[in-house]
Amino acid sequence: MILSRRHAIVSAAAAIGTAATARAQSLVPTSSQDLGPFYPLVRPLDHDADLTRIRGRAGVAAGQPIQLIGRILDHHGRPVRGAQVDLWQCNAVGRYAHPGDRANPGALDPNFQGFARLATDRDGNFRFRSIKPSAYDTPIGRRTPHIHFDISGGAQRLVTQLYFPGETGNDADPLLKLAGHRDSLVAKAIDRLSADPVSHAFSWTIVLDNA
Repeated sequence: MILSRRHAIVSAAAAIGTAATARAQSLVPTSSQDLGPFYPLVRPLDHDADLTRIRGRAGVAAGQPIQLIGRILDHHGRPVRGAQVDLWQCNAVGRYAHPGDRANPGALDPNFQGFARLATDRDGNFRFRSIKPSAYDTPIGRRTPHIHFDISGGAQRLVTQLYFPGETGNDADPLLKLAGHRDSLVAKAIDRLSADPVSHAFSWTIVLDNA
């Protein structure tokens, strides 16, 4: 009986270890993408997790509100705690708050923050509220809606971009179509959050290769 129990415990431990190894091996590192030309030259004083409002102003950014729930893992599937997450995007008409985008006919939104600097919690989680970025034309082709990310976690820095599921422009986007692991860059639509029913909600898991 003792041997049988011991054998069962060893077998169960081996099965758990094998399953954990299989999960780790199935993790695909999130593909890197270009930094792009519009990283803010000067970060706004307000760079919190709500990009739809600017501290001290009563207005709200124009556009469809979104919520993004993210998580950062290392290549073993372990959460990356305290990773720095910089994110920036264009507004609802495709304009960046950057001097390099002055030729864009879209108007700036005085109520749109456009940039955030966040940190992951002990479980590797982060979240923010923003508006759905617009597609826009560039010299290399039309960009589908996306959000830029610059992530520093552990020993790795990952510059990448998040894309939205079901966008008609995804297949033709000049950067997304060249991505090595395209699915790693596309967020998943999830049920609207009860605390924020007007926002479309998405989730995205980022896997760092050498964190």
